[in-house]
Amino acid sequence: MLSLREIFLRLTVAAVLGAIIGIERDLRRRPAGMRTSLFVCLATALFTILSAELARLFGDTSGTRIASNIVQGIGFLGAGAIIREVGGRVGMTTAATIFVEAAIGMAAGGGLYAIATYTTALVLFGLVCLGWVAQRFDLKCRPMVFRVTTSQAESVATEIQQLMAQMKAPMQHFRVSMAGGNSVVEFESVVSHSQQEKIVSQLNRKGVITEVVPAEGRHE
Repeated sequence: MLSLREIFLRLTVAAVLGAIIGIERDLRRRPAGMRTSLFVCLATALFTILSAELARLFGDTSGTRIASNIVQGIGFLGAGAIIREVGGRVGMTTAATIFVEAAIGMAAGGGLYAIATYTTALVLFGLVCLGWVAQRFDLKCRPMVFRVTTSQAESVATEIQQLMAQMKAPMQHFRVSMAGGNSVVEFESVVSHSQQEKIVSQLNRKGVITEVVPAEGRHE
C-alpha cells in the first residue's frame, strides 16, 4: 500500500503538470485553461491511485478496472470542448490536449514521474513551438463566410470568381441576393489568414463593403 506521502507527491506532480499546460491555454484564450487542466490531471491521477489501492484493499485481481474507464470518460469531456467551440470546426486541439492531460495524470498517479514530465514538455512543444510555426508560415486554414455588399453585383461576382480561381481556393454556397437597393454576394471558402486578408483588400473599395465571419459562427 502506498504511503500518504507518496500519494500526496503523485497528486501534486499531476496537478502541477496540468496547471503548466493550462497556463499556455489561458495565454492563448482557449477553453480548458489552468484550472480545468489541473483538475483533469489531478482527477485521473487520483483515479489511477484508487484503482490500484482499492484492488489491493479488497483483493481484486483487476487493479486497472477504474483506470481503464478513464479514457471513456475523458472522451465525453473532449467532445464537450469541441461542441463548445461551435459546430465542431474548431476545438480539436483543446480536445486532444484534454486527452493527453488525462494520460499525464495517469502516469503521475502511477508514479511514472519522468514519463509524465517528458510528456508535458512534448505537449508544450506542440502547443507553443508548432503553434508558432503554423502561424508564422500561415498553415492554418478555416472555413470563412464572405459577404460582399455592392451596387455592381455582376462585375463584383465575376471578379470574386476570378480571384478565388487564381488563389486556387474553392468556393461553396455562392449566391447573390438583394438587400435594399444593393446586391449581396455571399460565398464560403476554406482560407488561410493571409488569403483572407488578400480577398478583403482586393475587393474593398468605394461602393464595395466586404464582411468576413467564421463559417461555424454564422447564424442563418
